[in-house]
Amino acid sequence: MSANLFDGLPPAPQPEELFETLCARPGVRIERIVSTGQCSPPGFWYDQPGDEWVALLSGSATLRFEDEATGRELRPGDWMFIAAHRRHRVERTDATTPSVWLAVHLDPPD
Repeated sequence: MSANLFDGLPPAPQPEELFETLCARPGVRIERIVSTGQCSPPGFWYDQPGDEWVALLSGSATLRFEDEATGRELRPGDWMFIAAHRRHRVERTDATTPSVWLAVHLDPPD
């Protein structure tokens, strides 16, 4: 199976993010996320049970960790590893250019 990560991008802005699972196996899920101006709701923090590796392929975004005073500005090519239960939020995504993310979710060990 193959495809292009930039095929079928919705025009910005859209009311909701697009989540598409590209591959899933026991213990791992790879997904494409397309953001078009969305951000986390006020006061909301992701607190995921497994690790996540994420790369921003296009657009721009600001990702903030609860234990840091300011957000991290992301541009195409930037990636980060988010450890399980490290609370984080998306403070901003580009409202004019789709922000395409590649995310690898790793299930917690048994």
